[in-house]
Amino acid sequence: MTPALEARQLSRYYDRYAALAETSFAISANEIVVLTGPNGAGKSTLLLCLSSLLLPTSGTIQVGGYDLYNDEVEAKKRLAFVPDVPRYYSELTAWEHLQFLALAYHADQGFETRAKEILGDLNLWEARDLYPHNYSRGMRLKLGLALALIHPFQVLLLDEPTSALDPQAVAYVKDKLRDLRAQGAAILLSSHDPAIVQEMHARHWHMDRGILELDA
Repeated sequence: MTPALEARQLSRYYDRYAALAETSFAISANEIVVLTGPNGAGKSTLLLCLSSLLLPTSGTIQVGGYDLYNDEVEAKKRLAFVPDVPRYYSELTAWEHLQFLALAYHADQGFETRAKEILGDLNLWEARDLYPHNYSRGMRLKLGLALALIHPFQVLLLDEPTSALDPQAVAYVKDKLRDLRAQGAAILLSSHDPAIVQEMHARHWHMDRGILELDA
């Protein structure tokens, strides 16, 4: 069976500094992997490379069997990424962001029902017509999650998804990730909370000084 996400000989160097030492791995459908490690360990570098927002120095990445750089359109149809600091268009409201992304992924059928449910669960419904620059950090992170959930995907990448959330939102995110795994998604998330590994019944990878230790 083709892995949902696979990296081969992936690395990212800045001159001689290895932000991500060469590594290979695969994540299957119906699987959650939690990535831990200290600040500056390389977790965000890895996620940025896997999302194609940062060009790796070496290696290949496949999403659902499609090469992320040679078949980018097909690969990205199957990928969703929520960075630790999401960025938004200054001209669009939160609701308009959701509409834009749903249309971009051809996921506009049933959009309003899905969007209302997601924003309600994240306690953003009343703020849907505000511009994201008026949101708190936690609200901006919630909007990033909403944008990921508004369209279908096979692979979900999350960089510190619970770091700025209130307890209610944290509980929602954990429950949602379990549901997504049950529906066949492959999920890779970074966290400073080691307890989340047991809570999510997840595989545990650890990073330090750019070196990825699989199944720590």
